[in-house]
Amino acid sequence: MSDFLRGTGVALATPFNSEGSIDYQGVTSLVEYCIKGKVEYLVVLGTTAESVTLSKEEKKELIAHIVSVNNKRLPLVIGIGGNDTEAILKEMLETDVSGFDAILSVVPMYNKPNQEGIYQHYKAINDSAPIPVLLYNVPSRTGTNMTAETTLRLAQLDKIVGIKEAVGDFTQVLRLLSERPKGFLVISGDDTMALSAVAAGGDGVISVVGQGFPEEFSEMIRLGLSGETKKAFKILYQLLPIIAYAFEEGNPAGIKNILKIKGVCEDNLRLPLVPVSQNLAEKIKVFIEN
Repeated sequence: MSDFLRGTGVALATPFNSEGSIDYQGVTSLVEYCIKGKVEYLVVLGTTAESVTLSKEEKKELIAHIVSVNNKRLPLVIGIGGNDTEAILKEMLETDVSGFDAILSVVPMYNKPNQEGIYQHYKAINDSAPIPVLLYNVPSRTGTNMTAETTLRLAQLDKIVGIKEAVGDFTQVLRLLSERPKGFLVISGDDTMALSAVAAGGDGVISVVGQGFPEEFSEMIRLGLSGETKKAFKILYQLLPIIAYAFEEGNPAGIKNILKIKGVCEDNLRLPLVPVSQNLAEKIKVFIEN
């Protein structure tokens, strides 16, 4: 299990057709592009996938399509999370996770539970999960930070195998790295901070920009994991402008525009999200073409 979900995972976007339906040809193109780029694993139905605007039937069809296209070539992680614990437990039971290696479950958003509520939420998931579980802490979206104390407490549970940490506070990341139990994964959820986290002992990243630049991003993380930090940071410094552009007007608008310019898929989104401005699109195009 030492290499379980180490390296670069990418949080796949969901390509849409112009009328709003899922573009399955685009999904295939994106999966193949990431596999060709040598990322280590794929994350399905995360935030970047616009999963909150996908129906149950669309999620079912999208899961089946990605599992089929991937054809066991890379490990798969599936996002199953939300702010209704009972609904998540039901979704886990109703979802075919036979093709997946782990569940990624975000800290509950909007209702802002305290730390004990977060712990009990994840304990219930742990007790019902059919496969290993990755915690996902992203306070900028959920409105609540899961503290290092709570994460380390959850790390003692049998199905909780790691965390995607996007707290934006490197001190919290360092505490997790210094106090985690053996085998507990600390995976960065921040593209800019990922290499620093790896250099400090982290296990890799679940990236947004990595699907737009899979070859470069995954090589950067592999170099970091092998201790070749000078070479790794050279790649990061080259990617820093496009990472900033990808999030300048929100995710996944930025990464979808990157994928469009790269010829992978179109940049259609579902409301309330809209494509990036013409000004940002031009900056992204100049970066890619140069």
